[in-house]
Amino acid sequence: MLKLFTLLVAAGIASPALANDTMAEVKTGGLIFAQSDDVSMAEEDLFISASQVRVDYVFENSSDKDVESLVAFPMPDITGQVDNNSAISDYDSDNFLHFSTVQDGRPITAKLQQRVVALGIDVTDEFAKYAIPVLPYSQKTAAALAKLPETVRKDWIARGLIYPMDEGDARVSLVPLWTLRSTYWWRTTFPAKKKVSVQHRYQPAVGGTVAISFLENGEAKGERFEEYSRKYCLDADFVRTVRQRAGEAEAGGANYTESWISYVLSTGANWAGPIRRFQLTIDKGKPGSLISFCGSNVEKIGPTTFRMTAEDFDPEKDFDILILNPPEAAQ
Repeated sequence: MLKLFTLLVAAGIASPALANDTMAEVKTGGLIFAQSDDVSMAEEDLFISASQVRVDYVFENSSDKDVESLVAFPMPDITGQVDNNSAISDYDSDNFLHFSTVQDGRPITAKLQQRVVALGIDVTDEFAKYAIPVLPYSQKTAAALAKLPETVRKDWIARGLIYPMDEGDARVSLVPLWTLRSTYWWRTTFPAKKKVSVQHRYQPAVGGTVAISFLENGEAKGERFEEYSRKYCLDADFVRTVRQRAGEAEAGGANYTESWISYVLSTGANWAGPIRRFQLTIDKGKPGSLISFCGSNVEKIGPTTFRMTAEDFDPEKDFDILILNPPEAAQ
């Protein structure tokens, strides 16, 4: 459904996965996403920049009865990695991206569900048992991991929850490898034959690598390159430019760094019918970066902004963006 659209333009955005609102229900084990037959997403207007994400929805209840439901907004997954860089502004807050929501002009106090997953297994209860904070990059988390009993430490290492990093001088730090899944949710009513507006605001978490990771010895090959090609629709011009930049770095220049942003469009399909009007605006920020993604109906609307629009949009797959950031001096 999505056509190839790759831009060699500047960009300054990066974030883990973002997600559309969806209906939900509480079952054993936590919040479960659900589908609606009565409430549709009439409009979605999504804006992404380096400093802020704004999502504005208009929902419409086409039935002749009020619909009472839970509404859920899945936040970006936060996954600990040995070689991952993550710039979260508030590591020690549950609301680490400063998420806020407003419905029909009224601020909503949303509840937060957080689950810890390692190798596909939910280990949230174990973290509660040993009083381990769930955000992987928190300083409080690092301090709590250092106090784990030796038997638990060995068990968690063997099960892929943590990794022992040798820091020299007989010092070993425990690197988190788990994934934190957070979802904000609230109860609401969609009045019969009425429209409801919902707005979200938060700061994107910037993450990525310290160098270009999808080339092997400067060549466009290997499993990671194939994965990137599928996920970000890399084309020949983009790859040629990336190889040139990588060669310059190899010759003594500074490395480009990778950043990613993924928007989970597929949860938008949980409402009745397609999204009648969808609009995505990306503000590229600083000049000098390279960006590649799959999209359709994309046009440049300003010096730093690009827009994708669609009517009767049925989101069957999610949206991923790759950004290569140049050294500071080259921006």
